[in-house]
Amino acid sequence: MQRWMKTAVDYLFPPRCPVCDALLAPGSEICDGCEKEAVTVREPVCARCGKPLENERQEYCGDCARKKHSYEQGKAVFVYRAGIKKSMYRFKYSNRREYARFYARKAALLYGGWIVRKHIEVIVPVPMYPKKKRRRGYNQAEVFARALGRELGIPVESGLLKRIRNTVPQKELSDAQRQKNLKNAFQLVPDVVKYSHILLVDDIYTTGSTMDEAAKALLSGGAERVCYVCISIGAGF
Repeated sequence: MQRWMKTAVDYLFPPRCPVCDALLAPGSEICDGCEKEAVTVREPVCARCGKPLENERQEYCGDCARKKHSYEQGKAVFVYRAGIKKSMYRFKYSNRREYARFYARKAALLYGGWIVRKHIEVIVPVPMYPKKKRRRGYNQAEVFARALGRELGIPVESGLLKRIRNTVPQKELSDAQRQKNLKNAFQLVPDVVKYSHILLVDDIYTTGSTMDEAAKALLSGGAERVCYVCISIGAGF
């Protein structure tokens, strides 16, 4: 029944390719020619943040080799380049929320086993500043989190963290500025976190400053382990 309903919905509202945005045939996820543009992260990767590395004998990327993170470990689905860059832009700024289903299926395929081994109890999206969310209409991290939660059968808590400072985009800052920009940017909504093992999710990972601050807030409330999955990540060499 669910398969029939999905097919019916696809006929009424044809899905779009998450890479080129072209209309797809019912039941399709991505254009045949675009599959090569959606490059998934493969070994060798940084043992901490999951960035792809050039040298398989290298254990950590440059960022993780020189600084300590609040989160335990992270994984990324796609390499942030080519078609995925355009895909992420439309997902964030052009209301292409339907792309989340494709991202989540790939994430579950690549890291479902890893998530089980980490004993993840809940998925928490990195929150947006309320004013920014109202202006955009949605939080792309939350959209991805809910799609991933459906794929894995894990609950999603979007109200566990709130963003209390309207930070500037991280890509415009140096590493030191990024840390200062995000300091105390997140706050727990409840006084105590009832989950021990938490999976943070976001759209793009750069140096980890956002994940570190969000993880720090969760750990301060009693969480024992915070890992993350992001949709895309840059190279770490």
